[in-house]
Amino acid sequence: MTLTRRQSLGLLGAAALTPGFAALASTETRISLRIQSASAELLKGVMTQGMVSTRPDGPPPVIRMKQGRPFTAKVENATPDFTTMHWHGLRLPNKMDGVPYLTQFPIGQGETFDYEFTPQDAGTYWYHPHCMTMEQMALGLTGIIVVEEAEAPGFDADIALNLRDFRLGSDGQFIDLWTARGAARAGTFGTVMTANWAVEPVEEAPAGGLVRLRIAATDTARIYKLFLPGATGQIIALDGHPLIAPLPLPQSEDTALLLAPGQRADLAIAMPVTEGETIDLMTHAPGAPRRLARLRATGGTLKRELSELKPLTANAIPEPDLAKARIEELVFGWSPEGDLPNDGLCGTLGYTFWSINRTPWPGDAAGSGPLVTLKHGESVILRLRNESPNDHPIHLHGLAFRVIASNRREVSPHWTDTALLLEKEVLDIAFVADNPGDWAFHCHVIEHQKTGLAGYIRIA
Repeated sequence: MTLTRRQSLGLLGAAALTPGFAALASTETRISLRIQSASAELLKGVMTQGMVSTRPDGPPPVIRMKQGRPFTAKVENATPDFTTMHWHGLRLPNKMDGVPYLTQFPIGQGETFDYEFTPQDAGTYWYHPHCMTMEQMALGLTGIIVVEEAEAPGFDADIALNLRDFRLGSDGQFIDLWTARGAARAGTFGTVMTANWAVEPVEEAPAGGLVRLRIAATDTARIYKLFLPGATGQIIALDGHPLIAPLPLPQSEDTALLLAPGQRADLAIAMPVTEGETIDLMTHAPGAPRRLARLRATGGTLKRELSELKPLTANAIPEPDLAKARIEELVFGWSPEGDLPNDGLCGTLGYTFWSINRTPWPGDAAGSGPLVTLKHGESVILRLRNESPNDHPIHLHGLAFRVIASNRREVSPHWTDTALLLEKEVLDIAFVADNPGDWAFHCHVIEHQKTGLAGYIRIA
């Protein structure tokens, strides 16, 4: 299904937008977001111009919601380009998903759109545009969502880190945001790695306290390989959803946690007991490991123990019946030669490299049939076959799934919305088709998505 402009305008909210950016408190259920040009000091002493954010001088803020409480975001577009807002990982009504032409008409300059939904699942998620996606994300428009549990687990601090890199020259200004070479391979990587738009920021937390560190990989291409040398703690959730049994923190590159674009991790960390002591979040990088951020202990010790934390409550997601599940195979690979993509008002890179089932996505505005049509309520196994020599973080909108099998490795069966499909891998994912609508399904290396590796799944 595609929407005309007239049909889409009927979805727009009529209330006036509060000017500027509304402060976000954990108890608020209605906010305003103004997508606008921005500038920030990404490199010391240099202001990077031409960024895109919901603030004029900083990164998009952490949006805090309450599980089970209605939420409204009035989004205004103050840029000359069209845009939408997608709420990555949240299970919500299809018309609120923010995918141009599939669920709404793009938001033009000076227009607003009210996104209204009730978050079903607690955890860590994120938001980003789904129109002019490559440009606006590369220029900064990505932010973290925290959906708070009904009962607090008992942390002393809650810190969110938005990991992403930027393509800057030596003068601190943007260079080409993508390249054809990158789009045809692993994506075009940035030159400056940041957390919350800062190089190696220091976050403070109580000495001897317990910290919930929420990490989101919102980059357009980079796969992070994370570790925390010498830290005490556990991985308690991945991609928003609690683990049945926590995993140990990765301490070195050999045990690093892979976090691909679109994925998140929640860590429970015991801070050092002495003020001034630190914990470093590291990632593998060419040449040598790179520090992304540092946690520093402050104040007198709280002498907390990890055992004091309450276990996270599992989100209520229906379990697929694997014995009766329908199996559909989807092939991810190179694109056969064909027409160039036509993305209407939402931008095109100008070439096609990738495909699903050997058919490249023709462009957001071009219209095409679903990859698969499912019956509401049926159990499904999608067999994802990667025929390419590159990795692809595959994201399914509007639903949560389990990764149940791989021909290359042991897999974690936690609930997720984004699975890293390795080169030459065959990966089985399972879910119940319980959310009606047309749901986007694509690679979250944005250059791959915009050059053909995208489509949608219909739940009738």
